[in-house]
Amino acid sequence: MADYHEMWAGLGLDLKTHDMLLEIVGKGYTDVFLSQKNRPKGMEYFDFVMSEVHGLRIKEILDAKAEGRKVIGTYCVFVPEELVLAIDGVCIGLCAGAEFGFEEAEKFLPRNTCSLIKSAFGFKLGKVCPYVESADMIVGENTCDGKKKAYESFKDIVNDLYVMDLPQMKSPEGRSLLKAEYKKFAQRLEEMSGKKITVESLKKGIEIANNKRKAIHRLSALRAAELSPISGLDGLLANQIFFYDDPIRFTNSVNAVCDELEVRIKEGVGVFPKDTPRVLISGCPMAVPNWKLPFIIENSNAVIVGEEMCTGERGTQNLVNTNANSVDELIDNIVDRYFQIDCAVFTPNPGRLEHIKEMVKKYKADGVIHYGLQFCQPYQMESKILEKELETAGIPVLLIETDYSQEDAGQIKTRVDAFVERIQK
Repeated sequence: MADYHEMWAGLGLDLKTHDMLLEIVGKGYTDVFLSQKNRPKGMEYFDFVMSEVHGLRIKEILDAKAEGRKVIGTYCVFVPEELVLAIDGVCIGLCAGAEFGFEEAEKFLPRNTCSLIKSAFGFKLGKVCPYVESADMIVGENTCDGKKKAYESFKDIVNDLYVMDLPQMKSPEGRSLLKAEYKKFAQRLEEMSGKKITVESLKKGIEIANNKRKAIHRLSALRAAELSPISGLDGLLANQIFFYDDPIRFTNSVNAVCDELEVRIKEGVGVFPKDTPRVLISGCPMAVPNWKLPFIIENSNAVIVGEEMCTGERGTQNLVNTNANSVDELIDNIVDRYFQIDCAVFTPNPGRLEHIKEMVKKYKADGVIHYGLQFCQPYQMESKILEKELETAGIPVLLIETDYSQEDAGQIKTRVDAFVERIQK
């Protein structure tokens, strides 16, 4: 990595603390990803992205700002990237995947707040997230109650926070609310950028976002092969980088990996033995560098074949229809796509259970490990319903409740080992 300290200082980062963070994340990445054997060569690109995730990518973002493009930071898959792309903006995911700055975060939040929310505060308060500092506007969204109330304090520590309201029921009224919010968001983007969203610019934005999803869909389909051509860790990594990288470059890089995986499948080359137990992960999102549970699973004689998470199929599922002749019709199509996301904040939420069952069948999974962050009420409450329904359907389930620390890694390893032994039988 080149020396970016001058750039980081210009963003107001705490250089000493940021250097420590990069060292910790770099070591973790080496231990988790670079220690894997027989990785696809195409994953070298993603290794490069991670090595420059706070370097070259931030420089690209700052260069875009210098050209007059607006940078929009987000924490949720409900924020429509298509609208940001329609004003020639840059849409980036923000830091919220590590136990960092929690002591400072707890000056604003209760101690029993989920790690994802505390992490967002911690990265900002600790001045170690260049994505937050680069953003012209940060978009929050009223998904869970924790986020909803946290944004009341978060607005005081960031420059420009825009909060989007989201429906909690999949009803005609809920869809109308989502469309109204997306239209307001589009208007806000036009105002801040000075650019009008047109049919042509919105179709272009939709095409870029759709192509990115298509590439991930292709990667996911290849993971259904009987002999896994890629590890679940590397599959998750692609889904995580989905939120950071330049979208066109990302799409091309994922498709290049898929080309390689197709050859591997044809030649019978895999990263795990043929009879390795196959696991599906479901539940809360896993932002970089949250790799604890996947690392444990794939070091317990199992392979992860899919992710039913926001950093997985919940975030990339479905495309936006471009068959429309007006901006309003295209926004309708965007709403149709996003309204299908089966987040646990919806009530009732039968679609998520059906989606998990479909994924188990599609990826030939032997069992499901449900990942819930401590104090994440929506996913924790749904976990009991899912466990009962899936077990009744003959699908073994293991519920894991954890946080971002490593303190419970040994205990989780013991439970995962026992679960893998169960599904082997």
